[in-house]
Amino acid sequence: MAASGGYNYRDGTQRSSHKVDRPLSLNSNPKSSVKSKALPASGPRRNSTGSIGGGGAGPATSKNDTGVPGRVRVAVRLRPRNAEEMVADADFADCVELQPELKRLKLRKNNWDTDTYEFDEVLTEFASQKRVYEVVAKPVVESVLEGYNGTVMAYGQTGTGKTYTLGRLGEEDTAARGIMVRAMEDILADVSLESDSLSVSYLQLYMETIQDLLDPANDNISIVEDPKTGDVSVPGASLVKIRDHQSFVELLRLGEAHRFATNTKLNTESSRSHAILMVNVKKSVKGRDSALPSQNGNNSHMVKSLKPPVVRKSKLVVVDLAGSERIDKSGSEGHTLEEAKSINLSLSALGKCINALAENSAHVPVRDSKLTRLLRDSFGGTARTSLVITIGPSPRHRGETASTIMFGQRAMKVENMLKLKEEFDYKSLARRLDIQLDKLIAEHERQQKAFEDEIERITIEAQNRISEVERSYADGLEKERVKYQKDYMESIKKLEEQLVMNQKKHGSEKITNGPEDDGSNVTTIKESCRVHVEEIDDLKKLHQKETLLRKAAEEEVQNLKIQLAQWKRSEAAGNSEILKLRKMLEDEEHRKDKLEGEIATLHSQLLQLSFEANETSQRLDRNEPGKVGGLESLMTQVRHPQIKDSGNEEKTSIAKLFEQGCSLFLC
Repeated sequence: MAASGGYNYRDGTQRSSHKVDRPLSLNSNPKSSVKSKALPASGPRRNSTGSIGGGGAGPATSKNDTGVPGRVRVAVRLRPRNAEEMVADADFADCVELQPELKRLKLRKNNWDTDTYEFDEVLTEFASQKRVYEVVAKPVVESVLEGYNGTVMAYGQTGTGKTYTLGRLGEEDTAARGIMVRAMEDILADVSLESDSLSVSYLQLYMETIQDLLDPANDNISIVEDPKTGDVSVPGASLVKIRDHQSFVELLRLGEAHRFATNTKLNTESSRSHAILMVNVKKSVKGRDSALPSQNGNNSHMVKSLKPPVVRKSKLVVVDLAGSERIDKSGSEGHTLEEAKSINLSLSALGKCINALAENSAHVPVRDSKLTRLLRDSFGGTARTSLVITIGPSPRHRGETASTIMFGQRAMKVENMLKLKEEFDYKSLARRLDIQLDKLIAEHERQQKAFEDEIERITIEAQNRISEVERSYADGLEKERVKYQKDYMESIKKLEEQLVMNQKKHGSEKITNGPEDDGSNVTTIKESCRVHVEEIDDLKKLHQKETLLRKAAEEEVQNLKIQLAQWKRSEAAGNSEILKLRKMLEDEEHRKDKLEGEIATLHSQLLQLSFEANETSQRLDRNEPGKVGGLESLMTQVRHPQIKDSGNEEKTSIAKLFEQGCSLFLC
């Protein structure tokens, strides 16, 4: 019965059954460890006239512009019989016979005639997922980590295990992990997420429209081609950075949930779109000096301050093609039929491009399909490509198996020219220089602050020294002034004494010598007096200066005495105010003590009245009214003193309270 014409997402609720990933191996191959070479195996050298879409030119910053020849490697993998084939084909032998040790495959035409084909690897139904990864994808992953682009693609009839080979997550059984998961494990183990960059895009090509599996709303992404290098990119696709393996598995699970699938006769959950996983790796090259030559042309002198790091930009593309199918066998109808037509047309366009490249044709019809435009770098381009073709053993599908084998044979004739994607990372250099500039600015600010602090310290120290020198100078000046004043007084005294002695001496000489010597003696005395008078004038001037200085000092002292007297008066006023406040406080305390004593007296009287009221109540109960008057007389005694002291508000209020208490007791 034909399948329904509708289609579903892989996580849709309208599916009637879930896709079951059938294991392709029953036990592991003991010879599964194969060491891959760093460079791809090279076939016969020939000039490929173009990639899928021409050119095959590497980027302008490619380190090796000549490229390294590398043929597309093709491996064939046989799926074991499923439950339906074991029943329907029980009486028939498999249509293929594998010779893995010779890397050969025999396709049966009939019971006595076979065709033999050779491949790079022949994987039986017992080959493990690890073995498949190591011989098919690991050499490509190693090339990607070395800076080359790489492509791993699965091609085959629907239901032959392409998605199992590439996209199996292996959450329940880690041995069943597919190529996507294992490739990311090796990439994460080799790159350093601190210095390297790793990002992923996950797309599907459905009905000739490119859709984002990580963002289903982005369902019409355009292809952009670089006119200079010929590189193809999809800038509209989501680009998610990968930090660990678990986040990558979550992305794969999300993408698979959004991929279109439906139920056909050949597959319970047949993929209706081509899934394309793009892993972008940006890896810095360690242990390489990449200094730039100086401007004077001296190549030996390198500008060490401008060393941009060398980075290698590469891309790993993993393509899970939708399965080719015959309409009469799949039973597709309605919308599923349109999907099958679109799938077959895109696969046919891919086959035409590979035929043209294998025959070294001058024209490669790359623009016949978006699939061939996306894969232009994978066949005849600059990427290292590994193709795994998946086939089934059923003789009923011999025609589809033969078509798949011939596709692989033609793909083996395609030769790529691998180019290393190595360039200078000027952005990283700019970031590094910005960091260094920030450090230098911070260091300059720190040094400037330290310099300003040192200047301030020196200034304070200089001011302290100047103050100390000024004090010492003032002290020395005062000492000199006192000394000179003392010398001045002594000199005055000596001069006066000498003047008196000279007068006496001249008087005696005048008497002894007589009149003849009067003229000369008088001249000598006048000259001596003139000199002494000049000295006296100088000493008087010095004395006046010292007197002025003394008066200024006395005025300063007088001002200080006035200020001191004012401060003393202020202090005396404050002390008097404090004394007044203390006296008021003592009065208040005395009144408080007096009131407390009166309250205690009233309290004792209240207790006595309470006692007498009780006794009176008892007498009334015994009909003895004769002694009630005693209580009234006591109340009268209490009332009168309170009335006399009407000026005291506190005592009046207490008396009122006492009267109310007595009236209550009487009641």
